[in-house]
Amino acid sequence: MVVGDSLSAEYGIRRGSGWVALLEKKLADEKFATTVVNASISGDTTSGGRARLPALLGQHRPTLVVIELGGNDALRGLPLSMTQDNLGAMAQACRQVGARVLFLGLQVPPNYGRDYAVRFAAVFSDVARVHKAALVPFFLKGIADVPDSLKWFQADRIHPIEAAHPLILANIWPVLKKGLL
Repeated sequence: MVVGDSLSAEYGIRRGSGWVALLEKKLADEKFATTVVNASISGDTTSGGRARLPALLGQHRPTLVVIELGGNDALRGLPLSMTQDNLGAMAQACRQVGARVLFLGLQVPPNYGRDYAVRFAAVFSDVARVHKAALVPFFLKGIADVPDSLKWFQADRIHPIEAAHPLILANIWPVLKKGLL
C-alpha cells in the first residue's frame, strides 16, 4: 500500500502512468503475487496521512506500506518536529499490524536555506533508523538534483512529468523489492 501525496497520486499526468501504476505492472511482470493499493491524495500532509492510516490498515491489511509524505509539510512551513512525529506514529501503526515500512525521502529546493534542507532530509533518515524501517533517501534522485532538472517537471516545477515516473520507480524498486522478499 502506498500512502502519499500528489507525487504518488498521478497529479497532472495521464491516469495509469505514475510510478505506483508502473510498480503494479512491474510486480506482475516479475510474478509477485501481490496487490498494490494507491492510497495517495494530492495535497496530503503527514498529519492527513497519520489520520487516515488506521482505517487504511484495517481495510487493506497490507504487508508493506510505502510512505511518501512530507513534501506538503515543507511547502506549508510546518514544524519539522511535527513531520517527524507524524511519520514515526505512522511507522508504529504499521508495525502494530505486522506491516513493514518503506519511507520515501525528499529534499527541499535550495531556496529553503541550507540548514532547513539538511534538517528536513534528516527527518526521513532519523525516523527510518528509529523505527527500523527501509528508506529511499531521495526518491527524486536523478530528476530533481540534476542541472537540467526543469525538463523533468510540469510547469509548476513541483510535479514530475509522466516521463520521470519510470525513473522514480527505478529509484524505489531496489529497496522496495527487498521488502517483498
